[in-house]
Amino acid sequence: MARILVADKISDAGVGILTEAGLEVDVKTGLSEDELAAVAGEYDGIVVRSATTITRRVMDGAPRLRLVGRAGVGVDNIDVGAATEKGVIVMNTPLGNTTSAAEHAVAMMLSLARNIPAADATMKSGGWDKKKFTGVELAEKCLGIVGLGKIGSIVARAAQALSMRVVVFDPFLNPKRAEELGVSLSDLDGLLAEADFVTIHVPLNDSTRGLIGADQFRRMKPTARLVNCARGGVVDEEALAEALSERRIAGAAFDVFAAEPLPPDSPLRKLPGIVLTPHLGASTAEAQEKVAEDLARQFVDYFARGEIRNPVNLAVILKPNVAPFAGLAESLGRFVSQLAGGGITRVEVGCYGEIGRSAEDAHVVSVLALQGVLGDRVDERVNLVNVSLIAESRGIELNERRADRARTYRNVVSVRTIAEGRERTVAGTLYEGTGARIVEIDGFDIDVRPAPWMLLATYPDRPGVVGRFGTILGEARINIGGMAVGRHEKAGQALLAITVDEPVPDNVLGNLRRAVDGGDVWRIRLG
Repeated sequence: MARILVADKISDAGVGILTEAGLEVDVKTGLSEDELAAVAGEYDGIVVRSATTITRRVMDGAPRLRLVGRAGVGVDNIDVGAATEKGVIVMNTPLGNTTSAAEHAVAMMLSLARNIPAADATMKSGGWDKKKFTGVELAEKCLGIVGLGKIGSIVARAAQALSMRVVVFDPFLNPKRAEELGVSLSDLDGLLAEADFVTIHVPLNDSTRGLIGADQFRRMKPTARLVNCARGGVVDEEALAEALSERRIAGAAFDVFAAEPLPPDSPLRKLPGIVLTPHLGASTAEAQEKVAEDLARQFVDYFARGEIRNPVNLAVILKPNVAPFAGLAESLGRFVSQLAGGGITRVEVGCYGEIGRSAEDAHVVSVLALQGVLGDRVDERVNLVNVSLIAESRGIELNERRADRARTYRNVVSVRTIAEGRERTVAGTLYEGTGARIVEIDGFDIDVRPAPWMLLATYPDRPGVVGRFGTILGEARINIGGMAVGRHEKAGQALLAITVDEPVPDNVLGNLRRAVDGGDVWRIRLG
């Protein structure tokens, strides 16, 4: 019988699910790290919420520990790296608070539109000022949704029920799926210019950090209102404060902040026209009950049947022969997704050579590649369990191809995207002893090692272009780590792949694009 330690307070229903399944459960909350490390070795699984931290030291003293679960989304209080090294599976519950988070965003939008918090404060201080708190209707207004994942989709349905017109910026929502959902697609600038209300539902990562800043506020209507119940850091709070104080936008409602708790001296606390809540998106009785019940059922599935649901470190169970291809496949997916842009309708993954002999192995590689395609652009954590469902929800089809022979190499993995009639393809292989290589990009043969930061350029093959690239990067003090050129014929179209030691700023990217008249330049991040 597996023993489970419940180290944080969860609902009685969650504990009941564990005990009814025959698991031995101890509830010991409020343990210090010393106390937890002293008892962790007695348990096969540990349940936490946000209060208890599972450190490497705790796991060092727990050789029988197989599973740590967080009743919630974030796993910042779990040392996932240490867990992975030790073969401990880490699970979370990404869907339990979806409805609560979406409802909070809608509530914030309504409160903002009708000035409810300020009116309530005036009433409680003895006032009665109807004219001061005249609001606006939501009906017939345009709602711009940045990120249409599960939470954004619920907000969209609620807005449509309120007779709002919904415009969406989501690079991975294709036109067919948008039509099915009754929403219009736009780029970010177009959305900001058109929307009366903007609500954000994206994860915080390198591509979304500071997504809404001073330039974006200048594109918004002076009557527009911004809601952020997603992640702190997506909006530049200094730029927000300036936009509100200078009345460039009409209002804002925020539940999340770059630093939490929000510092007492934050200028946001003193500004009119802003509604603030202390990260309450998941703070409903139903959400807390659901995440506890969801996690308890996941524990039962694992200890009773070996089923793994919602893991955050699934790489620990990849088969040894497939594991070396995991990084390659995901890197190829991330690479080609940045070339493809938005509106992807189909992803085709080919496994050729030894990796293509087994349909099961080829499928794992295909899903890993799909994970790379989707990973940076959705508001859910993408893993081998949920990636297919996420793709399906966005109208993206996965096609798999395999053969037991590969041209030139022992093994080749290719990833092709189809987006609004455009095709992009990247292929790679593993060199024995030296790791992954990209060996083909859009039909050009090439040989370049994937790196955290890369540049890709197409250009008319003529003398001096490659040299201008080196000069521009050198003047910007950006070091080149590697370079490879591919072409089909002399004086035709050519392709240049460069690895660099640091990110290339926008102004340098613009200079590079001007240097390849008749071509294009992409900045690729794989790290």
